[in-house]
Amino acid sequence: MTLTTKETDLLKDLKTQEQLCIDKYTRYSQQACDTGLKNLFNSICSTERTHLQTVTDILNGCEPHETTAPTATTSVYTGKSSCDETSKQNDAYLCRDALAMEKHVSSVYDTCVFEFANPKLRDTLAHIQKEEQNHGEQLYTYLDSNGLYNS
Repeated sequence: MTLTTKETDLLKDLKTQEQLCIDKYTRYSQQACDTGLKNLFNSICSTERTHLQTVTDILNGCEPHETTAPTATTSVYTGKSSCDETSKQNDAYLCRDALAMEKHVSSVYDTCVFEFANPKLRDTLAHIQKEEQNHGEQLYTYLDSNGLYNS
């Protein structure tokens, strides 16, 4: 599989973004007070590792595996946090930052979908973008269920 210079540069950017996601979710899972939020961060981090591997494989010239239908939103912990108010506000900050990161990463994937010539690569990138959007939905749901989205 041959990539253009532009495609290679975009994939390198995606690789950097995915590594940043992994690093943040790893730290955030350690910093969060609420167990449900820790689990959410760990779950999303696992998916980001898969994304990083897919992007790395494409950069190394490997054809991506067949993509399936976009991943449905997985169940989200919607229980109420039992943390004190200061810890809840810290958890809200972590969630808001993660949500902003997901919005950015999703937009980078959106650009890539339009820039790649190979239909299989476009489908793979669109699939990952949908998973990034699902991460955003999970983070929003956590914030909203704990009354932290607009606080």
